Amino acid sequence: MAVSSSGIAAGLTAAALATVGCLAHQASQALPSGPGGARAGASAAVDASRAPQARRNPTALPEGSGEGARVVYSLRRDRVWLVGANGGVARTFEVDPSAVDPPPGSYAVTSRSKAVTGSDGVPVEHVVRFTSVDGVVVGFSAAVDESRRAPAPKVRTGGIRESRTDGSVMWTFATIGRKVVVVR
Repeated sequence: MAVSSSGIAAGLTAAALATVGCLAHQASQALPSGPGGARAGASAAVDASRAPQARRNPTALPEGSGEGARVVYSLRRDRVWLVGANGGVARTFEVDPSAVDPPPGSYAVTSRSKAVTGSDGVPVEHVVRFTSVDGVVVGFSAAVDESRRAPAPKVRTGGIRESRTDGSVMWTFATIGRKVVVVR
């Protein structure tokens, strides 16, 4: 049986229209029903708007981290925020966590050292201490050689390592008595 070229063209056109119609239907299912309203099956879009702030913007200041001038340290994000008195973030940066984590809570800078040897034997500078956990002093520091390697697994250290540049900024900002807020 021979099929005419007009029959082939008609078949291809019908298939194309069916595909476009199917895609248009799928696209319409992903849109809200109207201004300010969401359609019943649009839970992914609604859930995304309710996603935790950290998932939307990993550098965003954690909610519930206090008020006023403070250092905020997130255990989960391995990140620090230096927050001014007006609540604005002056600087944020990643850190390498210590082997001993401080419990979430509010602390104050208790002591500082311009340059010492860390408990892991690495020369460090701009040391800002704010608590101790089971006899291990916890604080921020920068390795003079810029190393940010993790300590040996059996070494219990409290040094939260930052870059030398970030350590210099922390040193200026985190004076004795400055609030330090640790969050998950």
